[in-house]
Amino acid sequence: MTWVNDHWGDIFTLARSHVWLAGLPLVLGLLIALPLGWLARRWSRLYPVLISASGLLYTIPSLAMFVLMPLVLGTKVLSPWNVVVAMTIYTIALLVRTVADGLGSVPEATLQAARAMGYKGFRRFFGVELPLAVPVIAAGLRVAAVSNVSIVSVASLIGVAQLGNLLTDGYDRYIPEEIVAGIIACVVLALVFDGIILGVQRLLTPWVRAQGARS
Repeated sequence: MTWVNDHWGDIFTLARSHVWLAGLPLVLGLLIALPLGWLARRWSRLYPVLISASGLLYTIPSLAMFVLMPLVLGTKVLSPWNVVVAMTIYTIALLVRTVADGLGSVPEATLQAARAMGYKGFRRFFGVELPLAVPVIAAGLRVAAVSNVSIVSVASLIGVAQLGNLLTDGYDRYIPEEIVAGIIACVVLALVFDGIILGVQRLLTPWVRAQGARS
């Protein structure tokens, strides 16, 4: 506790960086995964291609991905954008299947009713399909959020500052309190992300709350 009390400022600064490095890719990944998931659901021949390709992306080791990004993007080795882009790719890899399966979970009877009411194209997608797919997509997003918080910690090995620094520095200098602080901070951050996503899900699906109240 002495170490933590003496380093609150450092922990907060690293946590703020961690939020940005893990949170921004979550948003960007979702925005890119939505049209890809829609394409996978709309054209059945694309489904195995997109799902397999996204699955392969997630198998790339995180450290290798972080090291490759400067070569691909032409950025500096210590640029945080290397981590942002890499984490966005991992987020897409996790969410494409989730989005496709979420859209596929919408009952056909509901889609037929929407067509009968004049909902077509993007209007049906944003007005009917996407709202009903929110619970499934949110579940996948919660998994991606926890994964992002965990993987971002690896970026400390290439010199990008975030909560992973507490783990590497604590190990190098043998400060157990610093290591424990880093672990707890990452867990708390993952829980915060999870709570925010769950809260947004509830706001976007008021009918689910209404059904729960009636039951």
